[in-house]
Amino acid sequence: MPTAAHKSRKKRGHVSMGHGRVGKHRKHPGGRGNAGGQHHHRIMMDKYHPGYFGKVGMRQFHILKNRKFTPTINLDKLFNVAGEGVYEAAKNGGGKAPVVDLVSLGYFKLLGNGQITVPVIVKAKYFSKLAEQKIRAAGGACLLIA
Repeated sequence: MPTAAHKSRKKRGHVSMGHGRVGKHRKHPGGRGNAGGQHHHRIMMDKYHPGYFGKVGMRQFHILKNRKFTPTINLDKLFNVAGEGVYEAAKNGGGKAPVVDLVSLGYFKLLGNGQITVPVIVKAKYFSKLAEQKIRAAGGACLLIA
């Protein structure tokens, strides 16, 4: 940025340059960054950031987050992710049900919200009880894959 564009050019001739004579513009009067959160900035921290300090819950030392990674999808969205033409193939398949591999589509568990009226073979790691009942009632099958 050229010197002529700096705000200090406007302030020339005004002794304290907008920072006052009494309080003076010093380097870091309140400390740098989040300093003083439990001391001189406590009111601000308590008011605008409640719960910032302290702990909650138990520690788990060697946590493996991929064990809990189970992306889910409901029955009513099954044909949306399955791709073009899967629903039509299931509707007029003439006894041949299309196979939908949910794990390859990024979903591990199939949940039972929604209705299904056409037979389809679904591959997934997990099925809810309701999802399994609805797929079987429609003439389809649930295949568990690792």
